Amino acid sequence: MKKDLFDLTGQVGVVIGATGVLGGAISQALAAAGASVAVLGRNTQHGQARVAAIREQGGTADFFPADALDRDSLRIAKEKIIQQWRTPTILVNAAGGNDPKVTVTGDLPFEKIPTDDWRTSFDLNLTAGAFLPCQEIGSAMKDAGQGSIINIASIAAHVPLSRVVAYAAAKSALLNLTQFLAREWAPYGVRVNSITPGFFPGEQNRRLLFNENGAPTERGGAILNHTPMKRFGRPDELAGAAVFLASPAASSFVTGMDLRVDGGFLAQTL
Repeated sequence: MKKDLFDLTGQVGVVIGATGVLGGAISQALAAAGASVAVLGRNTQHGQARVAAIREQGGTADFFPADALDRDSLRIAKEKIIQQWRTPTILVNAAGGNDPKVTVTGDLPFEKIPTDDWRTSFDLNLTAGAFLPCQEIGSAMKDAGQGSIINIASIAAHVPLSRVVAYAAAKSALLNLTQFLAREWAPYGVRVNSITPGFFPGEQNRRLLFNENGAPTERGGAILNHTPMKRFGRPDELAGAAVFLASPAASSFVTGMDLRVDGGFLAQTL
């Protein structure tokens, strides 16, 4: 057995969406395992706060402003990262999300969903969520002949959850893109996988899961009843999955896989 299976010392990780709950937990896990972590995002204040949290725990990190929907800003960030450290070896695509103002349709019939809302969801969760970052940063990894790309998928990509049709369709496309890239880039030493988180309370979905008094909403209760572990996930519970897929020692023969961290939600039927 290889020693230090989960040691990422010497690796350079890029986390897009590290200012969010799940992306933040993953960025801190990569840093704790020894990687130098580039936090990419549009909000400088939030990005610097994430960097400070990583450094406080003894990790190495820096913030690089970038908009995942802007190819030029991704290219500039990539060049700065290479200049400061070296070509990235880990790319985590955690941008996107299920913004209730756009992607939650409630009781709106399918035929009434605004085209702009549909496009916005695909921009957030597919174009920014993997397409452009993989073209700009992933291609540098391909040229260097090594790397691990981790796309953050969703339970909604596997089963048609109510009220989130645009988000679910975009995340389903993300899974397909993950497998496509896994096949195309495997000969170049780049592994491409995804993680499907279960329900992890965060800023975007908290009001959908909890009432103001802290008790689960009707939707939150239904989710808990469908989850064999009977609880929501904690962000730190993504750490092991992320480090495993990032590590060239632990997952060197793993590509095109979707790793579910969902408390058994997708295993539940009746």
